Amino acid sequence: MPGVRLRVDSAVMATVARTIPADPAECAGLLVEAAGDRRTVRIIGSGTKSYLGDVGPTDVELSTERLAGVIDHVPADLTVTLGAGTRMADVAAGLARVGQFLPLDPPHADAATIGGVIAANSNGFWRARYGGVRDLLIGTSTALTDGTIARAGGRVVKNVAGYDLDKLLVGSLGTLGVIVEATLKVLPLPEKSDGLVARFDRPADAFGTAHAVVRAPSRVDACVVERSAEGSWILAVQSRGGGPTVDRALRDARREVSTRHGDATDLGDDLRPMREFPARAIDGALVRVSLPLAASAAFAESAVGLEGFAALVVDVASGIARVHLVNDDDAVIRDAEALLLAARMVAGAGRIERRAEHLRSRLLTWPNRPNGDFLMRRIKDAFDPAGILEPGRSAFA
Repeated sequence: MPGVRLRVDSAVMATVARTIPADPAECAGLLVEAAGDRRTVRIIGSGTKSYLGDVGPTDVELSTERLAGVIDHVPADLTVTLGAGTRMADVAAGLARVGQFLPLDPPHADAATIGGVIAANSNGFWRARYGGVRDLLIGTSTALTDGTIARAGGRVVKNVAGYDLDKLLVGSLGTLGVIVEATLKVLPLPEKSDGLVARFDRPADAFGTAHAVVRAPSRVDACVVERSAEGSWILAVQSRGGGPTVDRALRDARREVSTRHGDATDLGDDLRPMREFPARAIDGALVRVSLPLAASAAFAESAVGLEGFAALVVDVASGIARVHLVNDDDAVIRDAEALLLAARMVAGAGRIERRAEHLRSRLLTWPNRPNGDFLMRRIKDAFDPAGILEPGRSAFA
């Protein structure tokens, strides 16, 4: 078969066929063959999010590396259409040459592919300012297991009747089909980008300042609180836009820091250490929760008191908190369960985003079935009746 390689998966000592389709039609054909043979398929972009979900051994790895590049770009319309295998770093470089940018800043931003970012609904700290993947996605082309290429939204040729396919694909983790193309909104590059970092002794002061900053009329692009096992509570603020707008936003933020006795210094434009937090948390477990704004300070303070606490990063504007736990296995599992329960107690939600390989069987990504389980299983059955795509990757697959 063209574009097929074999490799040995050392984790399960099994031979896996690796397919690399050259175009969407070949991708759809490979899915038809796999469905007919009942061979399970794992979809690989750059592999940066392979730790997501509870995936077991699969028969085929389908790579999108040849489904890459700019398909269409209309600078005046502020849109770009990209192959799913296009890396975010290449997108940023290409758009910068015409004074534009894609306002997504996910973890693994340099290596991540467009298809992977969409499938994982991988958002960063800019989400509250510019919107997330779901807001910026205009259209998609997706290879389905029946051999068709379903198109939705912008550049529409064929839709899947009865489904808002774009919305379903965001966060689907490849369980419905293989995204082969995507059209997204882009924006003009900001004139200026700057930031500050402040240190506080008390979580109440760090989060009080953060809440004041995100509610201020002078909007910021990112507002993040970080804490390691040893050290202060750290607040990082980033602002992008016109020079006077950025200066005013940071001046207002400094005033809030001073009011709560924080110590502020210039950050510049580099939030990468905080943004790449999930990439660094390779041992123990990484718990991701979404929280109401008012609950973030108390949650963070309780997390720091856990036996296995190693570090946390809270995106204050969007209410997304990640806590890294490192200890013996029983302590990590106990602390992870406590964090998930704490999130549910304040009407939040959570999951295990990442854990050490040997903990996979004891610490499931979704310990409890999410709301809408029955409906999502019906949708999964409609798109992938053979159940070959990414088994175990999502809560519904």
